Amino acid sequence: MNQIESEIGGDKMRKLAAITCSTAFFALSGTQVFAAGDVAAGEKVFKKCKACHVVNKEQNRTGPHLVNLFDRAAGSLEGYKKYSKAMKSSGIVWDEETLDVYLKAPKKYVKGTRMAFAGLKKDADRANVIAYMKTFSK
Repeated sequence: MNQIESEIGGDKMRKLAAITCSTAFFALSGTQVFAAGDVAAGEKVFKKCKACHVVNKEQNRTGPHLVNLFDRAAGSLEGYKKYSKAMKSSGIVWDEETLDVYLKAPKKYVKGTRMAFAGLKKDADRANVIAYMKTFSK
């Protein structure tokens, strides 16, 4: 046993090493552990989106409806004709991670998108609105 192990204890040292390795794995793999959002707070944040989008019915506005958005390819909603070429060819499939990055800065994530919204800068706002939107997906 080296000095650190004798001061901390062998079992505690192994647990600490396992936690450190797990954290490093997620950081290096690029996998984001997505924070759970608050649905009620997300409903309030979604008010910023309501001018162009709805989540509670399959009705398009300036932007496409967002019912069953998760696991849908970007630019693929049947019946919505106003997608930019950039969105249609982006190759994005919407999930928590892609939506989080997109909502932070839409024009940066999909250069050439028609979406005029500047984005949601606060991590909590994005997590909350995503939690709210998920309630309208199967």
